[in-house]
Amino acid sequence: MDLRPLRLRPGEDLRRALEAAVSARGLEAAFVVAGIGSLRPAVLRLAGAEQSLRLDEDCEMLTLSGSVGAAASHLHLSVACADGRVVGGHAGHGCIVRTTAEVLLAELPQWQFTREPDAGTGYAELVVRPRAPG
Repeated sequence: MDLRPLRLRPGEDLRRALEAAVSARGLEAAFVVAGIGSLRPAVLRLAGAEQSLRLDEDCEMLTLSGSVGAAASHLHLSVACADGRVVGGHAGHGCIVRTTAEVLLAELPQWQFTREPDAGTGYAELVVRPRAPG
């Protein structure tokens, strides 16, 4: 496992930038260990919800963690709004970095993450496999 600190810049899509960073390194598996920064907007899918919540206001990113793979990611995010409300859920595409995002990635070069249908949950769930040599 290699740890890689990243700083994302204003205007970057948080999730797409992390997926691109992993892909650019030729990786298929990584975990976000920690993340802080600011977003506007923040896009979250709350627990059990089908639609995403879009917070079109300045938000402080309190926590970010989850898996990042070549095929799909699963990221959890909590943000604090200007009035002190804290909201958390699945980080969606469209979370735009406002001033900065500081993220620590754990790169897992020997592993491959995919998402495949799971009959037990009804969702595409994480499948972990050793990465083929090459």
